[in-house]
Amino acid sequence: MTDLLIGADGLARCAWGASTPDYAAYHDEEWGRVLHGDDALYERLTLEAFQSGLSWLTILRKRKAFRAAFDGFRIETIAGYGEADVARLLADAGIVRNRAKIEAAITNARAALDVPDGLAALLWSHAPAPRAQRPISLDSVPAVTPESTALAKTLKKRGFRFVGPTTAYALMQATGMVDDHLAGCHVKPPATAVMG
Repeated sequence: MTDLLIGADGLARCAWGASTPDYAAYHDEEWGRVLHGDDALYERLTLEAFQSGLSWLTILRKRKAFRAAFDGFRIETIAGYGEADVARLLADAGIVRNRAKIEAAITNARAALDVPDGLAALLWSHAPAPRAQRPISLDSVPAVTPESTALAKTLKKRGFRFVGPTTAYALMQATGMVDDHLAGCHVKPPATAVMG
């Protein structure tokens, strides 16, 4: 498999980003874009945890249902969820119905409320220094880094669940803490952060 693919639109994309229209839109418009905002980052953290063991495409296609089921991923709202909400979510066929992951999302919202400077500040404090160059192949993109391991450890100490080093690195990639678009990919880093 070639690491870069040219789409029907003539644009070079990281190969995974050219595999389906859903992935192409996500690759071009969201993945790797700098994202700030506690609720926006909590959403990404939660969806990365739900993705564990599944295809990201599954989560991407269910994201609208997740947003509806989880009240737009508002941390304060989800922190107040109780057993009735867990039951409601377990009955919602539009999302991934996994009790451990649902309960982790609630636990993580409560833990996020306890972060003194906010979730965004905590997550971004673990972002590595920008690389001089983009990776040249998918094989050169790590699954875990010292920074993602440190972030996972910090989150665990603060009571977060379902966020290991691999999930933490996927979060870093998705939210622009690292730029893992391949050299030659048409996507350019944005000049300003996306506020969520």
